[in-house]
Amino acid sequence: MSEKTANPAPLGLLGFGMTTVLLNFVHNARLGPVDGMILGMGIFYGGLAQIIAGILEYKKGNTFGTTAFTSYGLFWLSFVALNWLGTANVATMGIWPFSSYGPAIPQYNTPWLVSQEAFMAYFFMWGLFTFIMFFGTLKTNRALQFVFLSLAILFFLLTAKSALLAYTSFTAADLELFTRIIGVEGILCGLSAFYLALAEILNEAHGKSLANMPGKLNPSHPSLFTRRILKRWNGMSKEGIEVYKEFACTHSFLAIILQNSHLWAPHH
Repeated sequence: MSEKTANPAPLGLLGFGMTTVLLNFVHNARLGPVDGMILGMGIFYGGLAQIIAGILEYKKGNTFGTTAFTSYGLFWLSFVALNWLGTANVATMGIWPFSSYGPAIPQYNTPWLVSQEAFMAYFFMWGLFTFIMFFGTLKTNRALQFVFLSLAILFFLLTAKSALLAYTSFTAADLELFTRIIGVEGILCGLSAFYLALAEILNEAHGKSLANMPGKLNPSHPSLFTRRILKRWNGMSKEGIEVYKEFACTHSFLAIILQNSHLWAPHH
């Protein structure tokens, strides 16, 4: 008898979604600095929580989930490092590891200083990775597709901003409106992951789809909408009911009807 395991995806999605919303609200939409709250969330919930979820997906044999969660968890840790070690003002303020000599050197640039050109390449590669991963979601629900597609767009928008700062005379002040647009897009991306995570938790807890939420259902508890439609089928055989239970977790009701209509077609 196999032991039932929990679904780690909501943990990873919440870690990603909440941290993404906070970063884009504070840093992009409101043009604030990347402060300690964002760095803390990036290390623990955006970073470590997603890595844990990825390891648990590995135990379940889910290659896509393992790659996605561990990669984005490590992305958040790298983002924290770039905004901690890679900024000159951190060194001038004498923050570790610059505490012994940073304040003594005016305009000191940390040896890990990250240029806008480097940020452009960084965001582009993550955008390319995310866009390719999007194609792995095409057979899943629309919510997960939206998460990956909106995230790819977010990375490419950040790439464009860094490119403008690196290769043109534009300053950060000149791009304030563009930055706010990026922030709004990032908030929508994070909220979509947040929504999908809660949908999977609530669907599993209640054994049915709530408010058209995506996510896996308990096949022993089809949604009320689906049950009402099933009642309209005359002469549905026992074989048809069993096939429905088998496919209900991963297929839409329409797909079940199309694939197995011969089992429950009305008898004349």
